[in-house]
Amino acid sequence: MPRSRERRRLALGAAGAAVLLGSIDAYVLVSVLVDMIDELDIPVNHLERATPLVTGYLLGYIAGMPLLGRVSDRFGRRPVIHACLAAFAIGSVVSALAQDLAPLVAGRALQGLAGGALLPVTMALAADLFAARRRAAVLGWVGAAQELGAVLGPLAGAGIAALVGWRGIFWVNVPLAVLAMAAVHVALPAAAPRRDARIDVIGGALLAVALGLFTIGLYNPEPEDAVLPAWGLPAIAGGLAVLALFAVQQRVAKVRLLDPAGVRRVPYAACLAASAAAGAVLMVTLVDTQLLAQTLLGLDSAGGALLLTWFLAGLPIGAVAGGALASRCGERLPSIAGFATAAGAYAWIAATVPDVGPGLTVAGLALGLTVAPLSSAALRAVPADRHGTAAAFAVVARMMGMLIGVAALTAWSLHRFQESTADLDTPLPFGVSEAEFLERQAVYLDALDRALAAQYADVFTAAAAICLAGAAASAALPGRPDVTRAVEAG
Repeated sequence: MPRSRERRRLALGAAGAAVLLGSIDAYVLVSVLVDMIDELDIPVNHLERATPLVTGYLLGYIAGMPLLGRVSDRFGRRPVIHACLAAFAIGSVVSALAQDLAPLVAGRALQGLAGGALLPVTMALAADLFAARRRAAVLGWVGAAQELGAVLGPLAGAGIAALVGWRGIFWVNVPLAVLAMAAVHVALPAAAPRRDARIDVIGGALLAVALGLFTIGLYNPEPEDAVLPAWGLPAIAGGLAVLALFAVQQRVAKVRLLDPAGVRRVPYAACLAASAAAGAVLMVTLVDTQLLAQTLLGLDSAGGALLLTWFLAGLPIGAVAGGALASRCGERLPSIAGFATAAGAYAWIAATVPDVGPGLTVAGLALGLTVAPLSSAALRAVPADRHGTAAAFAVVARMMGMLIGVAALTAWSLHRFQESTADLDTPLPFGVSEAEFLERQAVYLDALDRALAAQYADVFTAAAAICLAGAAASAALPGRPDVTRAVEAG
């Protein structure tokens, strides 16, 4: 590994740019999905047919992380980043050329697989290049790049599509991926493969299948009809069966995906739990803020995205600040402070629905504070030869928290809404004067708005409770790192 500060920063900057590229693509279709399904001849009243464009990317994003993280431990960060960027470019070409939904979904899944692996590998690279006392600040910038994608993705998608059509979104990825590969190649010399770091391919494949089945089972394109989709229970049952098989395999295998030897189990488990809490709250905010905007506030999708920007813009700022704080006082305090402040922000949002803008700004900054401390804590809890795997599991925990959180809270809030509106009678313009009908309609709509406001207040109150759970888990994270200058890796 390069020893000079400039080379280290250049290497991490190049890898961080690759993370930003993958993160942008996770959100880039939000603003052009209607244009895409129109060209693919998918009826607007059957949008559920287009959900694989989202779930395909998400499935690839989650499933391959642990195994690819371990591959980077074995063969080095540079070749894995190169391979991921190449696969990302290939997936982009497949997506750009697709004339039917199936190849487009396949291209998106390949993009997700490659883009998802870039984040934990880059986090592990930060651990390779920087000592523990400076690592959190560096991870803050990596986390900021990841969160910035949520802000830039929809804007980039809308801008590129307006100029050259939605296929241009995928074509532009190809030169960007090539440039990122060249930057990584120049900035990051190849490391010798670790002959002693064997790869548990069977364990990685089993875990990927289990996570994939959970992703498919928990993603419900029509949550108003049921808690889970029609295929939900069979998929989740299959995931649990495969996960049980994975647990057995890990007990008897000589080579394990994450060898527990040398792992500080309590801090690492706390990090995974807190990461899941952060993911759940993040996804609930993304979903329910947009819904609130389009129901209670009467905004269109663009107006909802603008409202959500107040939350998303705070995430990268908070991520950088959290990294700086964690470098000075350890991971525990900024993580607890971030979750506790976020809990207060969500309680404020719940109390002021539908005037949620100010609270969203505070919530975004507060959740951002937790990004770098949780990443740094995951890496501090494991030996250096397993940084890639440890980072991957932390990101997977966050993504699974997103899926479970949004599925559970959406189902619960819809149930509460149906209970509160069950006794409402829809006014009909028959047998009454127009003035009386309009009066009844106003009363009915006001009752619906109050029920919706109560529903969103319940969701954001639950988000506050999840944040408090995240703060409690964060109490087991490491404190201030040793200030003694550590020997740099390499």
